[in-house]
Amino acid sequence: QVQLVESGGGLVQAGGSLRLSCAASGSMLIINGMRWYRQTPGKQRELVAAMTHGGGSANYADSVKGRFTISRDNAKNTVYLQMNSLKPEDTAVYYCNADISVLRSTIWKQDDYWGQGTQVTVSS
Repeated sequence: QVQLVESGGGLVQAGGSLRLSCAASGSMLIINGMRWYRQTPGKQRELVAAMTHGGGSANYADSVKGRFTISRDNAKNTVYLQMNSLKPEDTAVYYCNADISVLRSTIWKQDDYWGQGTQVTVSS
């Protein structure tokens, strides 16, 4: 059973930093694309950052460019979101999302997985 477990959320003052982590548990798996989304009450989930398997390509929402950095450690099956210069408008529940291939018997099967979400609150 593959699970994505997030950590690192919390309360921080404006201008501060947080680092979110998202670790994939399970065996015989390959993590392909990984993404971070965020959501506030009453709004649609917003894509914040995305990275390919090799880590050579990263994309960011305009609202976080220059402040957030997505990275990954393939050996640990973990993706990170470093968030600097945080603003109150960054307050949201942050979710990691990944395309993961799992070896089932002799066949690799790719599915889409979500973490449980972690709350980030930025006070002014």
